[in-house]
Amino acid sequence: MTEGAIPLSDPDITSAELEAVRAALQLPSLTGGPRVQAFEQAFAAYLGREHAVAFCGGQMALMMALKACGVGAGDEVIASPYSYREAVNAIALLGAKPVFSDIDYWSGALVAEKIEPRLTSRTRAIVGGNPNGHPAAWSSLRKLAEWRGLTLIEDSTEAIGSSYRGALVGTFGDCSVFDFSQPGPISCGEGGMVVTDDPLVAAALRRHRGRRPDQRASVSGGTVVAHQVGMSDIAAALGLAQLQRLDTILAKRKTVELYYGEYIRSFEGIKPPFVAPEVDEIHWFLYVVHLGTRFTRTSRDAIVDDLLTEQVTAAAYALPLHLRSVYLEAGYKRGDYPMTEKVADRAVALPFHTHLTESKVAFIAQTLKDASINVGAGAAIYL
Repeated sequence: MTEGAIPLSDPDITSAELEAVRAALQLPSLTGGPRVQAFEQAFAAYLGREHAVAFCGGQMALMMALKACGVGAGDEVIASPYSYREAVNAIALLGAKPVFSDIDYWSGALVAEKIEPRLTSRTRAIVGGNPNGHPAAWSSLRKLAEWRGLTLIEDSTEAIGSSYRGALVGTFGDCSVFDFSQPGPISCGEGGMVVTDDPLVAAALRRHRGRRPDQRASVSGGTVVAHQVGMSDIAAALGLAQLQRLDTILAKRKTVELYYGEYIRSFEGIKPPFVAPEVDEIHWFLYVVHLGTRFTRTSRDAIVDDLLTEQVTAAAYALPLHLRSVYLEAGYKRGDYPMTEKVADRAVALPFHTHLTESKVAFIAQTLKDASINVGAGAAIYL
């Protein structure tokens, strides 16, 4: 991002967050102290889960969730190729094998009927997400997981505040994972959280995270080889302050979403954002538009470049994970997951945060329209 450009994300930081961080800096413990415990308790209460365990980042949180649920080297874990690389990295770093399953064209989420043929005797878990805020079909995923005796991990990073069949995301997995880096509504710089209702899993999460407070009297103390991946009290103070303001932050983001809806609607061939019938509420992670089928991956990239030239920070929303070099080397190829490729090749993420004014959104929308015409493909943009 160049200086003066409209950023893709911009955390909602107020005097409340600044004061919370200042107070945390005056405490004698900056890691694993009272602010971390307070954030964990408040986050568990927000979701109605029994336990919440904080980590230094979302990738490590997911890795520890899998480990606490008994997933290890040689096991297979179902994952989406239409996701952030950190989710698949967590599986691979644990020594397990990510096994991709294609997505639903409309929601972008994993679906049970496409997962089932990918299951083997070595499959131990499913890691499903709520892409860009839209909840997955958790009822069918839960039914499949229980039928096959699999752990269901919910990656809820992109959808905090969204709800499905009367329940908030983060309540559907045996473990649910959140990442608090940008561009989410809760931004701690870096941080992650795992929530669960299983006390044994919660105990394992804390055991793997780091030494217990009663072991810190000895430099070499400890009964397990812990990863030392806890959250700092500074990050926890920031996260707790934003959690306490979450309804306000989400409402402000909804206003920006309405601005986009008004100005993007002027595009030829527009269709409204997809919301599945069983979804009650969606809070978008970023504002993602889907280009019409007349566009190619190359023209999508050209549009992103044109936006950057006009000081609008945009990006391809997701690059198919099975086409990353590490997985190409494992035998994956273009064409293996056609729905993922079709959606990912034409998805553009636009700036989405609470500091966007109506005039800025109008400028972004017009610039996007001009860019789409410049690449010679017309202006058929789909949300």
